[in-house]
Amino acid sequence: MTPDTIRELIEQGLPGAQALVQGDDGVHFEALVVCDAFKGKLPLARHRMVYATLGELMSGEIHALSLKTLTPEEAG
Repeated sequence: MTPDTIRELIEQGLPGAQALVQGDDGVHFEALVVCDAFKGKLPLARHRMVYATLGELMSGEIHALSLKTLTPEEAG
């Protein structure tokens, strides 16, 4: 699994989202996701939205994903 693949999946699954994904070992990743759809949602709901874009990869190929989820306004 590569950071670019995860970024593409997140951006495809959350239209209008911009994601920056990092990870050097192929199983542990960090992502910053900025998406207008996060407005009015608590952090847990935002994380679930991102996890939904990755589906079964979260229980297999991706061992850990640290998320920071922001609206465009929060990202400044």
